[in-house]
Amino acid sequence: MKIIKLSFIFLLTLNCSINKVSNIHGSRFIESKIDKIELFKSNKNDVRKIIGPPSTISKFDNMWLYIERKKTNQSLFKLGRKIISENNIIILEFNEMGLVKNKHLLNVDDMNDIKIAEEKTFKQFKEKSFVYDILSTLREKVNAPTRRRK
Repeated sequence: MKIIKLSFIFLLTLNCSINKVSNIHGSRFIESKIDKIELFKSNKNDVRKIIGPPSTISKFDNMWLYIERKKTNQSLFKLGRKIISENNIIILEFNEMGLVKNKHLLNVDDMNDIKIAEEKTFKQFKEKSFVYDILSTLREKVNAPTRRRK
């Protein structure tokens, strides 16, 4: 019995890591790359060389979006629950000639916490009213099978 307990504790400590595990999605290190992009000098090809292909391209406003999201484990006691440690978004706007006319960098501090309303709404009408009863009987008569005539 002691061997089973010791082997269980040994396996548990082997599987646990001191280093925090991070999952990175999107373009990497975009916060440092935005400084290389110059307004009204860099074009779309320059931006592709500096950062790479965009995550999303807007069809209407001629904008490119680059997204970087990094999630890390909180601790061993949180059972693998992850928090967002980095959330960087670059918004690049181009003019008609393809030059960068505006650039924005959004980070974790710019995220909005969405609060969900907990109030319940109730309907103010009856399910079956007088008009509903009349219309349902008419619908039944219209959908009734026709008699065979000889």
